[in-house]
Amino acid sequence: MSDLADAAAALRSLHRPGSPLVLPNAWDIPSALVIEQAGFPVVGTSSAAMLEAIGHHDGGNAPVDDVFAAIARIAKAVTVPVTADLEDGYGLPPVEIVDRLLDAGAVGCNLEDSDHRHPGCLVDAKAQAERIEAVRAAGRARGVDLVVNARIDTWVRQVGDPHNRLEETQRRAALYSSAGADCVFPILIPETQIGAFMASWQGGLNVLAPPDRQTVLRLASFGVARISMGPHLSSAVRQFLADLLSEIAPPSLRRHGPDSYSAAHK
Repeated sequence: MSDLADAAAALRSLHRPGSPLVLPNAWDIPSALVIEQAGFPVVGTSSAAMLEAIGHHDGGNAPVDDVFAAIARIAKAVTVPVTADLEDGYGLPPVEIVDRLLDAGAVGCNLEDSDHRHPGCLVDAKAQAERIEAVRAAGRARGVDLVVNARIDTWVRQVGDPHNRLEETQRRAALYSSAGADCVFPILIPETQIGAFMASWQGGLNVLAPPDRQTVLRLASFGVARISMGPHLSSAVRQFLADLLSEIAPPSLRRHGPDSYSAAHK
């Protein structure tokens, strides 16, 4: 357990506003190994990409045993810390989330506040804060100070008008941070809103971004502490494969154009 505790501490130390942790997200062992071999100090999982790879879908309903088995395969394949996207926690109580996460070999997690039991809704913010606090406490009870990235889905669920959406995001961020979240992750926040968010925010901010160097540099200049790529890498690999196969397929087999995969996944 001391190794996991050290890995969690290392992961936490990499969240530096203005010099962010750039986190390519893996979906299987080969992608995780490529990320590690490229020199990245942490491997994160993308729930959407990882679940697709094992035949399930994002949305909080995947079989829990399958989810943590996939995380464990990735964590055991690499030597760097692993942080796992756990969606909404799959309905598990905080102690079981922590036990399964640590048993899989991961030392951090994303927990989102979408309510997958009531589609289109968010979990009550105070209840989500209590859940985050309980996860942190359960980790400490096992000797590992888990790194919690609190995903805020106000933009995913289009909560209120854009002005109120920012205010609600800030309110949730404050609650989650007070509960022990190391970083908040208002996924899909428009880049034009990041400056307004940061103007009143002192904690760590995680932003979703494509694998583009200029975007990464620009987001770093805003003072973000973590940049995740989510399913962008797996989508790029799939698109590359679709384009490659289109190039080598005989004319009789070319039923779709080279952009068919990207068009189908917009």
